[in-house]
Amino acid sequence: MTSPRPRRDLRLRTSSFCSDGDCVGVAIDGDEVRVVDTKSSEALQFTPAEWTAFVAGVKAGEFDLPR
Repeated sequence: MTSPRPRRDLRLRTSSFCSDGDCVGVAIDGDEVRVVDTKSSEALQFTPAEWTAFVAGVKAGEFDLPR
């Protein structure tokens, strides 16, 4: 779900593979995991359980782009 709240002073972590500044940042915001487009203030919000499931899927290759 996209959050309409303005971005607060979140401590965003970005990938070391981000080189051009147009990145996605991840921050823990209370009991939510927020995924923020670093170019805007829009964020997706996830519960810790949802985030854990997503990361497990990424690690398992479930979201790899077709080759």
